[in-house]
Amino acid sequence: MMTGELKSQVDKIWNSFWTGGISNPLTVIEQFTFLLFLRRIDESQLLEEKKANMMGTSVANPLYKEEHKKFRWNNFKDKDPEVIYNLFTMPQADSDNLTVFEHMKQLGNSAGVFSQYMKGATFMIQTPKLLDQVIQMIDKIKMDDRDTKGDLYEYLLSKIATAGTNGQFRTPRHIIKMMVDIMQPKKGDTICDPSCGTAGFLVAAGEYVHENHEDWFHEQAFREHYNSTMFTGIEFDSTMLRIGAMNLQLHGIDNPQLIGRDALSESNKEIRDQFDLILANPPFKGSLDYDGVESSLLKTVKTKKTELLFLSLMLRMMKIGGRCAVIVPDGVLFGSSNAHKQLRQTIVEGHKLDAVISMPSGVFKPYAGVSTAILIFTKTNSGGTDNVWFYDMQADGYSLDDKRSEIKDSDIQDIISRYQSLDAETDRTRTDKSFLVPFDDIKNNDWDLSINSYKEIVYEEVKYDAPSQIIADIETLDVERNKALALLKELLS
Repeated sequence: MMTGELKSQVDKIWNSFWTGGISNPLTVIEQFTFLLFLRRIDESQLLEEKKANMMGTSVANPLYKEEHKKFRWNNFKDKDPEVIYNLFTMPQADSDNLTVFEHMKQLGNSAGVFSQYMKGATFMIQTPKLLDQVIQMIDKIKMDDRDTKGDLYEYLLSKIATAGTNGQFRTPRHIIKMMVDIMQPKKGDTICDPSCGTAGFLVAAGEYVHENHEDWFHEQAFREHYNSTMFTGIEFDSTMLRIGAMNLQLHGIDNPQLIGRDALSESNKEIRDQFDLILANPPFKGSLDYDGVESSLLKTVKTKKTELLFLSLMLRMMKIGGRCAVIVPDGVLFGSSNAHKQLRQTIVEGHKLDAVISMPSGVFKPYAGVSTAILIFTKTNSGGTDNVWFYDMQADGYSLDDKRSEIKDSDIQDIISRYQSLDAETDRTRTDKSFLVPFDDIKNNDWDLSINSYKEIVYEEVKYDAPSQIIADIETLDVERNKALALLKELLS
């Protein structure tokens, strides 16, 4: 559980980073992450040493050899800040001329998925005082409590909301949770986010399993699947990849499949027909040269727009019967270009489009006011769309301004419950928040998926009195006003 005291400590250290000249939230989180990792690997070796002592053996492949003993968290955390800082910044002659940080970078696969992506990592904490502050705060965290350390990291990641730079827009956690609750991950699912960022969708899918199917973990086969093959994330930004790896590990997913490459490029062409469930919020804005896009994606839709290319990618990556829930900008729903129409037709006619959930434009504030929707579809390669369920979300539990303050109004639970019982939606009319639209209506409307193309608005007739009656009422009010004014003058005289 994330306590108020822990939050205030994080806020204090965060401010110290900023006053120390590190103003990029991603950089701050990354530096936090390095130190969290150092504590984790030391505690991992302590556990292995305890087991070895009980068995009267030695640790087979220690992360820390004897000559690197001084680099271990429990050996340096209580030392003087200057001494600690020197261990991080000055090569140690008696330890292979390494620093704590350089030793960490050399651990490789033996230390887990996070350490695989340390190439290019840089230690940027600039003062002994700040380094000591962060170490002491991290040392107080209950690392054996999945909820506490997971909540701490989520609180750190929420700070990205202060940035919104370089397109690093963080999907609101409650929207991610809603999408996961709608899709209900299954026991044998392989789940992928092809633009995973901080791995929020994958973490939420893991939390869904813990909250709803704790009994699955009683089976060794499922535990192995959960920790190694259930979750895959693709991300080309190495900093985001490291942060995503730590986010997953702190939430109890030890060895997820994380792939450091551009999902749309030729280097990713071998991933096809592989996943049961895709959850994603791919980049909205941007375009690529045709030469930089994997050729099979252009066969589905010839375009340079990343939001369309990612939809093509998801169709390629899913197994037959695979499901997808993806956030798209509204332009995908009604864009008039050939590429927009072609992709919508492919999804509706060639596969099975299940739902279009229209979200209010303030959902992504303070980053941007763009209107978005969630597309939910199933890969069939043989059609199957009979009716598409539309929902007009008007509230998500937060104000739709830049402050995003919590409010009572929210359609989220209604969306989840209605999606799980679509058979009951047949009696809904197009004046309701949600309704079904037949395949033929969509086809005849040039494959338009905008809810406004199908929603009917009921105008309430307002009857007014005749002008003569209104004039008479005004004259009566004037008489009463003059009487009151005369009375007031009399009282004051």
